[in-house]
Formats: sequence, C-alpha cells, structure tokens
Amino acid sequence: MRRFLASSVFLVIMLLSACGNNEPTDASEAENEADTFTYESETGPVEVPTNPEKIIALTNGPNVFALDGNVVGIDEWTSNNPLFQEKVEGVEIVSEESLEKILELEPDLIIAGSHMNNIDKLNDIAPTVVYTWGELDYLTQQIEIGKLLNKEEEATEWVEDFTERAEAAGEAIREEIGEDATVSVFESGNKEVYVFGNNYARGTEILYQAMALNMPEKVEEEVLEAGVYTLSPEIIPEFAGDYIIFSKNNNVDNSFLETETWHNIPAVKNNRVYEIDSAASTYSDPITLEYLLEIFESSFLNH
Repeated sequence: MRRFLASSVFLVIMLLSACGNNEPTDASEAENEADTFTYESETGPVEVPTNPEKIIALTNGPNVFALDGNVVGIDEWTSNNPLFQEKVEGVEIVSEESLEKILELEPDLIIAGSHMNNIDKLNDIAPTVVYTWGELDYLTQQIEIGKLLNKEEEATEWVEDFTERAEAAGEAIREEIGEDATVSVFESGNKEVYVFGNNYARGTEILYQAMALNMPEKVEEEVLEAGVYTLSPEIIPEFAGDYIIFSKNNNVDNSFLETETWHNIPAVKNNRVYEIDSAASTYSDPITLEYLLEIFESSFLNH
C-alpha cells in the first residue's frame, strides 16, 4: 500500500512538473512568433523582423532615419546628402552589387528598389522588401515604411501633423502672395536647367500638393505628367512663375544666372527668387520636408 501511494505521489509530481515545463515552452514559442510578422509588400507577403536591428537601406534610407531605424548600410546618394551627415556616421556605403559587404554586415532587413539587380541574392541574405519609385505618394510611402518597421502609428501621426501644418502655411502664403500667383521650381544642371511638376522632390509636393500653390500654365502643360522637363537657359522665362524656387547645384556651371535673360524675368527683378540647396532637396522624406517647409514659410512670409 505504501509503495502504491509513493508511486502515485511520484506520478502526480512528474505530471505536474511536465505541465509546468510546458508553460515556458509555450511562452518561448509565443515570443519567437512575435519576433517576426508578415509585411504585405508590393511583390507579396514578406516575413520581416518585428524590431529590425540591422537595416540595409539601398533605397528609402531617409524615411528609415526619420523613424530612428538602425541603419548599418546606406546608398551612396543618401550618404552624401548634407541633411543626414550625423545619421550616416559609421554607416557603410553599399549598393545592390556589393553583396559580400552586405553579407558581412549581417542585416536582418534589406530595403531595395524594384529596379535594382540581385534582388533574389539579397533575399538570400535577409528578408528584402522592394519599393517602386513613384508608386506611392510621398506621405503614403512614409506610412508604409512605418508599417515595415512596426512604427505605423508614429508615421501616421507625423503625416497628419505635417499635412495640417503645411496646409495652414499654404493658406497664409496664398493670402500673402495672392490666390492666383504662380510658383516655378527650377534646378541648375551642367548645361541645362530643369523645371519640376508636383511630385519630383525639391519641395514640389509641399508647394503644389500640400500648400495648393499654382504652377504656371506652361509648366502644367509640359511638366505635370512627366514630373521633370529639361530646358535650355534661353527659354526659362516661358516657364517662370510669379515666384521661383531655385534649387541650386553648386557643382555645375551657374553662369546663366548672370545673363540678361535671367535678370529680365519678372520674379528675378522683383526679388521673388528663393534658393534651396539641390544636395539637400532631392528626397521627400520627413526630415527633408521639415527642412524645406521651414525655408518656404520663411521665404514667402518673412521676405
């Protein structure tokens, strides 16, 4: 009888112990499941880390920086942008061709452009999410990066706040310059000048979309659909608005700014040309947009 009771007690203890051991196992499994989630990308579902620790941003690096993502590899274009010098300190410059270097960095997430080479090979290194440039508008793109980094709420809050502030600034600017006033956005090239539509960075999304400022009729006809149009300096006046945002590239020949053609443009004569730095204006991420919004408010309202 005693042996039977002892055996029974031993069996109960073993069963309880087994049940107890299952609890941390289940918790561990739940924890492991929470380590990743499925992101619905434009190419299909991708299993990505919930909190990525080492991100390679071959594209959309500035969007990631705006959400404090830990970037270990960045494209050369972003690395040279003056707005991101502190953020790229110690970050490796990589491209889709530098597979060995990317492998050495041991990323747990890679962001790439759909036009890039070696997407399959990148996917073998780490989960790779691709975006097609221009497929999403500038605000939706930030929200998508927020979803990818498990920071959708933070991204959405910024979008709503920025939109509200930019729209308010637009109202104030239209009141200052007139509802019918037009604005052109030019950029200097090597031997040519570019004029932009409403979605080609250089602050165009802010000016034309958020602020609802007008573009000249010629720009609307020739540039709106394409996004950018190349001009010879001689025909700049045909595309010039009442106000000009001039994206100045200091690494090219800007001698046309000294020509009679340029100086005879009404906006130039009336000191209605506001300069921005080309190198700092080629993206449409939150950091760049905040930088340009401040310039536009100061230029139009405090001139």
